[in-house]
Amino acid sequence: MGNLLAETIVAEDFFATLMGDWSKGVNIYSILLKTGIIIVLTTILGCERARNRHAAGLRTFMVVGLASTSVAIADLYLILAHGVTFPFLSAATLIAIAVIGANTILFSSKNQLKGLTTSVGLWSTAIIGVVLGLGLYTVTVIAYLVLMLCLTVFTHLEIFNKQRSNHFEVHLELKGRNLLQEFTATIREFGLKIDDIEINPAYANSGLGVYTVSLTVTDKVLRKKKHKELVKALSALDCVSYIEEIA
Repeated sequence: MGNLLAETIVAEDFFATLMGDWSKGVNIYSILLKTGIIIVLTTILGCERARNRHAAGLRTFMVVGLASTSVAIADLYLILAHGVTFPFLSAATLIAIAVIGANTILFSSKNQLKGLTTSVGLWSTAIIGVVLGLGLYTVTVIAYLVLMLCLTVFTHLEIFNKQRSNHFEVHLELKGRNLLQEFTATIREFGLKIDDIEINPAYANSGLGVYTVSLTVTDKVLRKKKHKELVKALSALDCVSYIEEIA
């Protein structure tokens, strides 16, 4: 029943139907086509990631896409030729890439979470590669376009929404640890509420007063200001050595 359903889905794929039966099976032409498509797609995606100086760039996305497409083609062959009912190779590959991606997530010295989008992007690329390898060309195109939108256009929307929020976090470096009380008292008068303060563990033994501070804008006038304007105003305080918003 599972094999029949899989064959029906592939048979009804718009692009597969448009290209012909040769694109639905496992043959030299369909393999070359799928390999070429995934290389083109991951090249575009990898260049976008590398241009924005993310940890995983062109080669990483190409290798992930090519590997996932290859194992999916192997699974398709096992399904069509030997009646295998579950794509074990594809499932194992997606799990492995998820584990590898999870290991790329880390906290920077400023307590910023780094690598989360890259990790999810790699996993999404692997899923698209598997879908392509199984011959679902239409799903591949749609999923890829949506992924590119999420990583490019929606990035600006996310930044815009963050700037409109009344809540934000800052990396704070005071001129001395004994100045924390002065800082907290000043910003309360300024119209900001402190939600949380954490000593930055990366600077625990440095003797510096370095903190991660979560703030809420309570003043109605300040709510109309952008975060960068508020951070600039805070940087002018006598007790502050350096301050910046945590993205």
